[in-house]
Amino acid sequence: MPTSRGKDSLRVLSAEVVGCVRCARLRAYCEAVARDKRRAYLDWDYWGKPVPGFGDARARIWIVGLAPAAHGANRTGRVFTGDRSGDFLFAALHRMGMANQGTSLHRDDGLRLEGVFVSAAVRCAPPGNKPLPGEIGNCSEYLDREWDLLSEARVILALGKIGWDAALALAKRHGCDFADGKVAFGHGAEMRLNDRRRLIGSYHVSQQNTFTGKLTMEMFDAVLRRAWK
Repeated sequence: MPTSRGKDSLRVLSAEVVGCVRCARLRAYCEAVARDKRRAYLDWDYWGKPVPGFGDARARIWIVGLAPAAHGANRTGRVFTGDRSGDFLFAALHRMGMANQGTSLHRDDGLRLEGVFVSAAVRCAPPGNKPLPGEIGNCSEYLDREWDLLSEARVILALGKIGWDAALALAKRHGCDFADGKVAFGHGAEMRLNDRRRLIGSYHVSQQNTFTGKLTMEMFDAVLRRAWK
């Protein structure tokens, strides 16, 4: 079973994530996006590096998403920050009293989370928002270390099937045997990972899902309330 490093901390892990160069395809893509900026963000100094997790080190809920958005977190340097997915997510956390504000615009905007930590299966923006299996595997160590460091987290809230599958693989690596069988991903799906952690699934907070009504505010709020119990 994976173990955390002797002097590991979320701060140490964050620095290692930012400096990661394991996936040549992802690094090349992120740097190209940072160089060839979207017209609306020409005055931005794009982050262009891997994006670490963000939130409360004593979180009860650990949210695992897919990956940074090319012109969202890859631009701002903070997970789910600067795009419509983040607008939806942090507005919901604010309604639940888990965030001090409902917007997430840039790294220095004063946002604070309480009882929640947010990270992703992949830490670099992938082309087409579709990471390769090997790239998900390369990032798995970071989830392993967050598993140990977020010792008070009682629920992993997986956004989308990739987040769900990454959480199942993570739990298996940490000794969870799923004696009662695995549960298929779906919005509101839930399964017990071990005696202290549950996994809950939600449709991803992507613009595609929220603009089409596949995922509504009411649906996501209900999942957050369940996760907090």
